Amino acid sequence: MDWRQYIHSDPKILLGKPTVKGTRLSVEFLLGLFAAGWTEQQVLENYPTLTKEALRAVFAFTAECMREESLYTLPLLSEAG
Repeated sequence: MDWRQYIHSDPKILLGKPTVKGTRLSVEFLLGLFAAGWTEQQVLENYPTLTKEALRAVFAFTAECMREESLYTLPLLSEAG
């Protein structure tokens, strides 16, 4: 999946947040819908300009961003001593 065909960033749209091309739907917004329990079918029905491929691109873009990030866990205050 080449997410670049579906996801882009334009400073004139949502202050440059990554969005699905041809929409004003940000990757962050769409991931929030899934985090809130929406199904793929619900998202596609409520946003008919989206396609299944565009939704796959949202996850592919996010996965690539996460691979490039270094995440560290911080000790909890109770564990710090």
